[in-house]
Amino acid sequence: MLTLDRIYHAAFVLKEVARKTDLIAAPNLCPDAQLYLKTENLQVTGSFKLRGAYYKISQLSEEEKARGIVACSAGNHAQGVALAATKSGIPSTICMPDGAPISKVENTKRLGAKVQLVKGAYDDAYAYACRLQEETGATFIHPFDDDEVIAGQGTIGLEILDQLADVDTVIVPIGGGGLISGVAFAIKSLKPECKVYGVQAAGAPSMFNSVKEHNQITLDTVSTFADGIAVKHPGDTTFAMVEKYVDKVVTVTEDEIAAAVLALIEKQKLIAEGAGAVSVAAAMFGKLPLEGKKAVCLVSGGNIDVNILSRVITRGLVMSGRNANLTIALEDKPGQLQGVSEIISRCGANVVSVHHDRGDTSMSITSCFLKLGLETRDRDQIEQIREELTKAGFKLVTERV
Repeated sequence: MLTLDRIYHAAFVLKEVARKTDLIAAPNLCPDAQLYLKTENLQVTGSFKLRGAYYKISQLSEEEKARGIVACSAGNHAQGVALAATKSGIPSTICMPDGAPISKVENTKRLGAKVQLVKGAYDDAYAYACRLQEETGATFIHPFDDDEVIAGQGTIGLEILDQLADVDTVIVPIGGGGLISGVAFAIKSLKPECKVYGVQAAGAPSMFNSVKEHNQITLDTVSTFADGIAVKHPGDTTFAMVEKYVDKVVTVTEDEIAAAVLALIEKQKLIAEGAGAVSVAAAMFGKLPLEGKKAVCLVSGGNIDVNILSRVITRGLVMSGRNANLTIALEDKPGQLQGVSEIISRCGANVVSVHHDRGDTSMSITSCFLKLGLETRDRDQIEQIREELTKAGFKLVTERV
């Protein structure tokens, strides 16, 4: 059973391996609140998951250690288990979904674990790991639905209160719920007036739906680039703890997550994976009552594949009005492109791509579509360009920002 004493014991055990990550001010991310970031993306393995995995493994009996370890993970728990098992001289096999980022798979191998890729999402990897555990008799290390794992994650709550004693609100990502269960238990035990909010990706809202229905919901599918929280079914223990200790759970869209990842890069010089940035997305896009509050966003991980990061940056630029695509219907005659270019230049935007389409059957034979890709300052500038083009007699057929 989870107790505050156990969380304090976990903090003592973790001194030898886990960093007490910095709590840094982030005044430019949410002007209405005094926002801070708890930077677990800078943890030894790039994620908070090391805390729970290491503490759980440290508490195993010699008999349990001798049987070896089996675990399942979308990637971050895998690295925590691999590091802890290798450090303790225990062989480990970790089942991961075949869509897990390559960087997480390779880092897990580098830390000494054997990786078994399983077709599907996290829950499919979990089912496979359970079968493997039954066949081999190995000790199973659950990524979230375990009191000792939750205690390890709860040490973050202790650190937040130590670093910002007058905190009003803590915002935490949710996948299976182990992180928020530990953090909320620690904070509510020591400072019950502090609000604790959870955030899920809109494409994987298992805990959000379960809390709404007051019953554990299993999703048929999940769809989000925030792979670390792409969980179809919340844990039994974690669901009960979220219902008891968490004040509210909200969701954020893929575009909002991408914009948060981009904002962290540009404004805070921090790299966060999708799952790690959902707390920031909730603050940036007004999903929670933060006005005038001292709020901490827990940035839970930074293990994002560089290929995915490239796509996320592009989506974030579009979401924040930094990139725009315009399609303009033109008469196919000399000088038209020059007129459009002069307006865009006068408004201060930069043209990065031009496509001149004469083959679309929906337009007249003497017309064409001019498709432009623009680098822009913000949405206000996009609107200014649109208005100036319209005023000059150009017809905007479509606009995607």
